[in-house]
Amino acid sequence: MSGQIETNIQIEFKSRDRISVLFRLILVAPIAIFSSSFSISDATNGWPTAFLVLPALLALVFREVYPSYVLSFNKALLGLSNRIVAFALLLQDGYPSIESDPRVEITFPEIEGGKKLNRYLPLVKWILAIPLYLVGAVYAVYALALTVFAWVSILISNQYPEWCAKGVVGTISYWNRVAGYAFLLVTDEYPSFNL
Repeated sequence: MSGQIETNIQIEFKSRDRISVLFRLILVAPIAIFSSSFSISDATNGWPTAFLVLPALLALVFREVYPSYVLSFNKALLGLSNRIVAFALLLQDGYPSIESDPRVEITFPEIEGGKKLNRYLPLVKWILAIPLYLVGAVYAVYALALTVFAWVSILISNQYPEWCAKGVVGTISYWNRVAGYAFLLVTDEYPSFNL
């Protein structure tokens, strides 16, 4: 098993639901609102936070343990987010489930309750990840362009181009690895820059 978060998304390439694809941004709104209900907006800066980053950081630094309930919550929320993203980016037609779905699987590395993790690295991971954020922003624009092309392709030919899927899934996987390193704190292995 890899030391990074692994992402596996089953993609629907043929016989797509054109009506669903045409109105995807409208259809994704209810599940996006549901997902955003987990966010807590910080009154000082307005940034929404949903993952339990601070409890994981404090537990790792002061107790050298990653609480299992924090890990379970973060894993479930990342899975939900990925199901919504897979739907919004046209990789699947089935409406995203609020429960786990085998079509979108997120596998976390084994951390043995935090024993495999460096005690003090979580204090600086977010700074070390700045180059990852910059590359990820470029990848996000690339994935958005591929999604627009795929949207047109589905409306015309009723098929999702395979070459588009590689870039979009690669971008989702990249951001999951970055999140696992910098925010979820489930790995000390620096993510690679490739898709």
